Amino acid sequence: MSLILAIDQSTSATKAVLFDVAGKVVDQTARDHRQIYPQSGWVEHDAEEIWQNVLAVIRDIASRHDLAKLAGLSITNQRETIVVFDRKTGHPLHNAIVWQCRRGDGLCQSLREHGREKLVRAKTGLKIDTYFSASKLAWLIQNKPDIAAKLRDGSAVIGTVDTYLVHRLTGGAVFATDYTNASRTLLFDIGALRWDAELCELFGVPMSALPEVRESASTFGETDANGALPKRVPIVGVMGDSQASLFAQRCFQPGMLKATFGTGMSVLLNIGSECLVPDNGAVTALAWVWRGQPIYALEGIINSSAATIAWLRNQLDLFRDDAEVEALARAVPDNGGVYLVPAFSGLSAPYWSPDARAAIVGMTAFTRREHIVRAGLESIAYQLRDVFDMLHADAGVTSRMVHADGGPTRNAFLMQFSADMTGVELGVADVAESSAWGAAMNGLLALGLCRSLDDLAAMPRAARHFSPQMPAAEVKHLHDGWLGAVKRIV
Repeated sequence: MSLILAIDQSTSATKAVLFDVAGKVVDQTARDHRQIYPQSGWVEHDAEEIWQNVLAVIRDIASRHDLAKLAGLSITNQRETIVVFDRKTGHPLHNAIVWQCRRGDGLCQSLREHGREKLVRAKTGLKIDTYFSASKLAWLIQNKPDIAAKLRDGSAVIGTVDTYLVHRLTGGAVFATDYTNASRTLLFDIGALRWDAELCELFGVPMSALPEVRESASTFGETDANGALPKRVPIVGVMGDSQASLFAQRCFQPGMLKATFGTGMSVLLNIGSECLVPDNGAVTALAWVWRGQPIYALEGIINSSAATIAWLRNQLDLFRDDAEVEALARAVPDNGGVYLVPAFSGLSAPYWSPDARAAIVGMTAFTRREHIVRAGLESIAYQLRDVFDMLHADAGVTSRMVHADGGPTRNAFLMQFSADMTGVELGVADVAESSAWGAAMNGLLALGLCRSLDDLAAMPRAARHFSPQMPAAEVKHLHDGWLGAVKRIV
C-alpha cells in the first residue's frame, strides 16, 4: 500500500504525519518553533527555523520507516502568516509576520475611514483587518526600504508559508500557492479567481512578486527534502489548514459545518458554488477549487482557543500540564459567576473589535483557580456559539452537527459544554490530524489514487459524539452572562 507524508506547519509547531492511503496514521513527529514578540501586539516566526524544522521532522520519519512506497508529500499551513524571501536562494529577508500580529491596525483603520471596506469585501469576501496578510506586507514595504526595493526589482518575492516551503523544497524551481491560501491575503479576487491589480495597488504590493495559483489537488514540483527522503517524490496536495480540515471532515455538501480547535478557531460552513458575501460578521472563504469549480464557505474566526489554555498555563501558572485542565474544570460545580474574555489580540467574529482587551470578570473572594480555568475553557464554547449563530443567520441554513477536530477536542468537558452551548451534536474526528489528512486527501486526488470526492466521502471513519444535555434555561443564563462580560470590553 502506498504512503503519503503530510507536513502540517502550524502556528506553534511543524508536524510530519505519515498516512497510508486509507487515512490511517502510520507515524508522526513534531518540532516546536519560537514565538517572537518584538513589541506588544506584534508576533513573528523565524522562517529559517521553520524550514529547518520541516527538514528535521521529515528526517525523523525517514529514519524510522522504509519510504520506498512514499507516493507524495503534502503541505498544510497556518494561512495568513506571510514571508518575504529571496527569489534565488529562498532565504527569508525578514521574520515571518504571523496572522495574530496587529502591526497593520493603523493602515486598516485608515482604509476603513476612507470607505474602502465595500470594495475589499466585494472582491475578497474578507474584512479589512490585519488578521489577513496585506496590511502586514504594506507595513514591511513602508518600513523596510531594502525589502521594498528588492520586491520592485524582482529579486524578492512574497508567499504564505506553503509558498515559501514549496519554493525551498523544490530548490526554487516552483513558486506557487493554492487558491485557499491566496484567498486569505486581501489581494485575491475570489469570484474571478485571480490576483487583483486594484487590491495590490491599494496595499502597495507589486503583483509581480506574487506566486502562481494552483488547485490544491495539483502537483507543485518534486523534492527529496535536501536528501532527507530516499527518492524524489511529487509535492501534491497543498491547502490552508482550516480548509484542509473542512475537506478531511468530508464537508462536501452545502450546510455542512466544521470547527477546528487550534491556537485560534476557524469555523467553516460550506455554502456551495455561489460566492455569497454577507453584510454581517462572517467572512467568505474559498473552501477549495476542484477541476475548475470553486466551492465557497462562510467562516467565523476566533483568535484565541487553545491559546487561552496556554495563557492560563504559561502566564498565570495555574497548572503545569494541559492534561490537568479537564480535572480542574470539573473540580467545581460551575464557573462561580466568572467569565474570561480572551481578547489577547482583539476579538474577531462576530465582534471584529481589534482594540478589545482580555478581561476576567465576576470574581469574588470565593473565586478559586479552578473557576478561572473553567472560565477559560468555557470561553472557547461561548465564542463557538456566537460564531455558530452568526454563520447560520448569514447563510439562512441550520446545521444539525458540528464536525470538530484539533488538539482541544480531547477534552471531554469542553466538547460536552460546546454541544450544550450550540444546541447541536458535536462529532469529534477520530483522526486528530485532520488538517494534515485533508492536504493528503488532495494529494490522493492529484496522484489519481482517488478519483473523486465521492471516493473520498466513502472512506470509512469513526468519531466520538456529544449531544446537548443542558436545560435551555441554564444555557441562556450562562450565555447571557458571557454576552454581558463581552460588552464590558468592546
